Amino acid sequence: MTYLEKAKDFQNMQAQGKTMEAFEKYYAEDCTVIEMPTGETRNGKAAQRKAIQDWFGMVEEMHEGGCTSITANEEDGITTCETWFDVSFKGAGRTMMKEVGVQKWRGDQIVEERFYYHMPPRG
Repeated sequence: MTYLEKAKDFQNMQAQGKTMEAFEKYYAEDCTVIEMPTGETRNGKAAQRKAIQDWFGMVEEMHEGGCTSITANEEDGITTCETWFDVSFKGAGRTMMKEVGVQKWRGDQIVEERFYYHMPPRG
């Protein structure tokens, strides 16, 4: 499987509501995830798993979402996915989120991911 095919499979699994299954399949145990707007860094799969679970714990309803584009640098094992989410947060209203995730792969797993986004005020 090419890195582009892996990235597409990862996104397709999420679109089918299988976010945690995609996470377990594709993230390495020693992954590092960096939120670029804040610089927050999570080291290890357990830390990223908790962050995902915490995020979904804030969600009241996921209305829609999708992937606008995916690219891959096969030689260097880097993929980039542009995604969007129309989501309502508990007690905070509905908002549109857009982000770009840049994934560095080692074999079949993501070892580093950087998220670039601007989240508009909720409400």
